[in-house]
Amino acid sequence: QVQLVESGGGLVQTGGSLRLSCAASGRTFSLYTMGWFRQAPGKEREFVAAISRSGTRKDYADFVKGRFTISRDNAKNTVYLEMNSLKPEDTAVYYCAADATPSFVLYRSRGQYDYWGQGTQVTVSS
Repeated sequence: QVQLVESGGGLVQTGGSLRLSCAASGRTFSLYTMGWFRQAPGKEREFVAAISRSGTRKDYADFVKGRFTISRDNAKNTVYLEMNSLKPEDTAVYYCAADATPSFVLYRSRGQYDYWGQGTQVTVSS
């Protein structure tokens, strides 16, 4: 079992930046592949980025490549999402998630993830 708590969301203008954090507690954080998802009003929750247990492999949705960076600090039990060049269409609730599967695969399917945080709101004004 792991508990996840996101922070760092807020209101930012187009072109601005935010850094989201997700702090984990419970079982050993380094055992989990971590992901970030987002959900805009009226839309399904979608994959944003994922990072392997060691942090050496990363995967990004096409719409954030070159703008967002996922990273993790296993010593601090925290995963981050650095978001730059933000656009109004990035407005959503952002969730971090943990995949407990002992696999080297970085999944994009939300059904693969076992634990979820409560989410943090990101609003980008035009």
